[in-house]
Amino acid sequence: MTRDLDDRETDDGDVTETARTDAPAAPDTARPRTDGGTESDSAPGADDVALDPWGSSTVSDYRKLFEEFGIGEFDDVLPDVPNPHYLMRRGVIFGHRDYSPVADALRNDEPAAVLSGFMPTGDPHIGHKLVFDEIIWHQEQGADAYGLIADLEAHAARGMTWAEIDEHARDYLLSLLALGFDPEEGELYRQSDNRELQDLAFELGSKANFSEFQGIYGFDGETNVSHMQSVVTQMADILYPQLEEPKPTVIPVGPDQDPHVRFARDLAARMRFFKVTEAYASFELDDAERALVAAVYEEREAYAEEPERPRCEEAGEWLAGLDDDALDALGVAVDDAVRDSAVEKLENAGMEPLRPRVRFLDLNATDDAFEALVETIDGEKRRYDAHVDAFDLDASEAEELAREVELDHGGYGFVPPSSIYHRFMTGLTGGKMSSSIPASHISLLDDPEEGYDKVKAATTGGRDTAEEQRELGGEADECPVYELYAYLLAGDDDEFAKEVYDECVGGERLCGGCKEQAAELMRAFLEEHQEKRAEVEDLLEGLDISLESPRRGVAPGDD
Repeated sequence: MTRDLDDRETDDGDVTETARTDAPAAPDTARPRTDGGTESDSAPGADDVALDPWGSSTVSDYRKLFEEFGIGEFDDVLPDVPNPHYLMRRGVIFGHRDYSPVADALRNDEPAAVLSGFMPTGDPHIGHKLVFDEIIWHQEQGADAYGLIADLEAHAARGMTWAEIDEHARDYLLSLLALGFDPEEGELYRQSDNRELQDLAFELGSKANFSEFQGIYGFDGETNVSHMQSVVTQMADILYPQLEEPKPTVIPVGPDQDPHVRFARDLAARMRFFKVTEAYASFELDDAERALVAAVYEEREAYAEEPERPRCEEAGEWLAGLDDDALDALGVAVDDAVRDSAVEKLENAGMEPLRPRVRFLDLNATDDAFEALVETIDGEKRRYDAHVDAFDLDASEAEELAREVELDHGGYGFVPPSSIYHRFMTGLTGGKMSSSIPASHISLLDDPEEGYDKVKAATTGGRDTAEEQRELGGEADECPVYELYAYLLAGDDDEFAKEVYDECVGGERLCGGCKEQAAELMRAFLEEHQEKRAEVEDLLEGLDISLESPRRGVAPGDD
């Protein structure tokens, strides 16, 4: 999460994400979009999916992320987003994890937050501007906004000296402010200076174990402890906006950072006092079993002697006797092992009524908090050693009640953090954009004339000759220059972005003129941005954030 989001350079090679996918060909139904690609394609020459937050891999098939990692399609929530940013409208922001609570909060003027961070390993470039824009847009929509410098991660995972970190951190902060971040309405911090953050990281560390670091990040006996600590600090970053009050919080990142988001969501749940689930009897069910038993309950007329009071034993016997077609008709995808375990639990419960209820499981509650929860639940309830069942509450009411009791007794009450995912920008020379290849990217610090020259020298998706271009049209979906229009140069003007795309693929626009226009727009952008950076210098100096680390002079590994 808190890293140089489009700087996918190879580090020491000691971190790999174990969950990998292959990259199938793009489906025939893929439709052109104004993001410079179809719904399923990506940067030419990109590697197979490898969600490694510190590695060099890009994503060669974004649709595979939906299937393999449970990332949702952003188009599904786009209608609920108020005043969506052009990166959302054009499909540059292509995926999300549980963004609906954030969209709902923004739409209803309720508390929400946005946070992302930057590992200062080089100059900020146009790939980082995507994240800057996403933070600023959420702030403009009313969310509490947080931007952070991931200096502990840069020192531990990339071996950056504190002097190098300070130099690059200043540049990131200046660009963020120049693009419109309001520090009076938001917060900027460095990981190393934030004591509240470090205290939270310590608490989160008590809920993590080394096997998870191995499974998620590929850490092994050669991984230094500071690197592992930096991961827990990133988990604390993700949850930091909720220290004052729980609220929907979104983390804008590239898809390579999804392992961090998933881990943070797990840790947020483990920190809660209570877990709220649906239940149907006194025994506990896992998620797959619960879905099956819920479907069986709905069919109680088919097997219960008293349908208004079905018994577990009856339900178990009926479920055991279903053939494959009847099981499929329940509308729940289950395997034999799930059915067998559900049948066993139902039959073991005997004549206990099968009855829906909301369950509060005690995870970390103090005795006082557990007693307060029991006392607060209205209506019919059943108390057990480690859980309470309530029969007159729905799930949303139960979640709200559990959070209120937790907060009243010193807990955090975290809301699971959400995330949105943007496409990686293709390097100007093709392949991936990397800070280590100057010609592949445009730094926000580049001289405007240098930016002009880089665009003029960029690879395009044009044909071999002007005649072929006019006859066949250009390949905008594979063109780094078109991406510049869609991601940056067209700004909020969707019609202009679409016009460039249509003229290219229709053969009306030739690469020479297209690159000249893009180069001039890039030069103008850099001129304006750098003027604004100069204007906010005094503002940065007056902010409550350290611009020079007291750790300067400490070499990586010395602390």
